[in-house]
Amino acid sequence: MRSTLSAWRLCVAPMMDWTDRHCRAFHRLITRRTRLYTEMVTTGALLHGDVSRHLDFDPSEHPLALQLGGSEPEELARCARLAERWGYDEVNLNCGCPSERVQRGAFGACLMAEPALVRDCVHAMRGASSVPVTVKHRIGIDRNDSYAFVRDFVGTVSEGGCDVFIVHARNAWLRGLSPKQNREIPPLRHERVDRLKRDFPALTFIANGGIDTLQAVAEHLGRIDGVMVGRAAYHDPWLMSRWDTLFLGEERDGARRRDDVEAAMVTYMEREARVHGTPWTRMARHMIGLRHGEPGARRWRQVWSDHRLASKSATEVHAIARAALAAAAEPMTTV
Repeated sequence: MRSTLSAWRLCVAPMMDWTDRHCRAFHRLITRRTRLYTEMVTTGALLHGDVSRHLDFDPSEHPLALQLGGSEPEELARCARLAERWGYDEVNLNCGCPSERVQRGAFGACLMAEPALVRDCVHAMRGASSVPVTVKHRIGIDRNDSYAFVRDFVGTVSEGGCDVFIVHARNAWLRGLSPKQNREIPPLRHERVDRLKRDFPALTFIANGGIDTLQAVAEHLGRIDGVMVGRAAYHDPWLMSRWDTLFLGEERDGARRRDDVEAAMVTYMEREARVHGTPWTRMARHMIGLRHGEPGARRWRQVWSDHRLASKSATEVHAIARAALAAAAEPMTTV
């Protein structure tokens, strides 16, 4: 079964300030086979900054994609070569972010207005590297509600050699809405993604936006090639614990129990602190949602979020958190 599944069948979305390498290491403790994505890295930061800081990752993170932000074909080609050298499994071009900062850099969602340029960017990246090049985009920009707009965008970009499109099924409003509002106010139209698949059956389409339950994942996978989950996977990461067996052809879940995942993350945090001097507070924030829905979860989260404990080791904080969880979960007794 596994060999017949799309490599993009289940993915965790790239999310700025969230999906750093510590977050990805945590997610990999829960799901073995889900495709993970980096935060967006701009071509300028990569070509003129600390390459290792932006690109280093743990081998356990595979399959792993690097998301790039940029609009200059030659610069993107150079970054694609770096991605291949570092061992990434995919390079993804961001054509979906609506933030004003990204727009000032002339990339993100505003690139949807220039499909020929995106085509040329994809062509340049494919020529520079053997790593698959994909595009993440919206279904439209501003109030342009025409299906023909996204259909023509996909058709043009595919001429550059892109055959995998990750579609956030909302329009991006480039003026008047914050990035947060852009994830909530423009209506979801997943039927547009389904229609793209019907119109371009040879291409791979991954649906993104508002997919937050196992049932919703299963329904989308019945129609298209893959699903990308964003904030739901971050805020309630245990949602991913059954993905490997239900959707990715594994005979058993990669995760064991939440206790085991927490203990493994503590081991990771201790190693990172010892080798790189990374404080546990920078890493623990990514697992705050692990106990979502469990008795005592609120008190457990409070402990792992308490920066007054920053001078203690992750192992010491783990013990405090476990005691708080147990105490909060104990039934009340009356005299």
